[in-house]
Amino acid sequence: MRHFIVPASAAGQRLDRWLTEQFQDSSRSAVKRWIADGLVQVNGERPAKAGLALVAAAQVEVVQLPPQDTTLQPQEIPLDIIYEDNDLLVIDKQAGLVVHPGPGHAADTLVNAVLHHCPELEGIGGERRPGIVHRLDKGTSGVIVVAKHDAAMHFLQGQFAARTVRKEYVALLEGRIEPPRGRIDAPVGRHPTERQRMTVLPTASGAAGGSGRAAVTDYESLRVYDTRMGGQTVRFSLVRAALHTGRTHQIRVHFAWRRNPVVGDTMYGFTRARLALERPFLHAIRLGIHLPGTEEQRLFEAPLPADLRRVLDRLGEYEE
Repeated sequence: MRHFIVPASAAGQRLDRWLTEQFQDSSRSAVKRWIADGLVQVNGERPAKAGLALVAAAQVEVVQLPPQDTTLQPQEIPLDIIYEDNDLLVIDKQAGLVVHPGPGHAADTLVNAVLHHCPELEGIGGERRPGIVHRLDKGTSGVIVVAKHDAAMHFLQGQFAARTVRKEYVALLEGRIEPPRGRIDAPVGRHPTERQRMTVLPTASGAAGGSGRAAVTDYESLRVYDTRMGGQTVRFSLVRAALHTGRTHQIRVHFAWRRNPVVGDTMYGFTRARLALERPFLHAIRLGIHLPGTEEQRLFEAPLPADLRRVLDRLGEYEE
């Protein structure tokens, strides 16, 4: 059984949405099934609906799901392939697609889709993560690379470890970020009490437990939108961010720490969705890597997906 205490920051949020953030390898539809099947209790009672509004300090319990078969199954899930050769695949991952299987989400992942496309990947780099060199959060779209064999896996992993990979994202932030161009150099680690969250932490362990690991994000403001919402002017910043490290939730944590959280990020920003967006406005737009056997870095790009373009179009229409 998993036990959670709802933090004040999650008060008013839907139960199913909040639980999906706690089980990031599980889909929201799966969480709704858990609730419907009576596997979730709030303050000792079965909730009447998945959309129950949470209150601060509520106790949420999730019954441990039965163990699942660990054998990975290929699934015919559409893949947007940017590039492919004998060594690797470069994919434009859709938002909502989990990268690899995990607790409560044994199927419907990028790994299952890649195994259908390349059956020979099974066992490359690990039983549960064949070919996976790096990852993107479930709600993040954009460029991701998958190795096709062990030699390519080691070659690509070496580039990530040496921090020679070019990783660029586009994000929409709450408010105007100042200065408009800068570097966020703040260590990131597991939150000492809310274990599903990451946070900025000192590099040395403290009494609260845990310590941060070096995390560096460069950013540049591309455009500021002033929009009328609820009778007042609300400001948003469209930024390009470049990662020099690859900590879990790094961009989301860094900008939230700067008090400019990513729009749509209900874990680190506003607890209710804004701008009719069902996921964080975060897209991995460019990835620069050396292909095996080459000396020059190759840059791959994924255009901004339709749901994020609609948000920007809407902001542009109401720009003052």
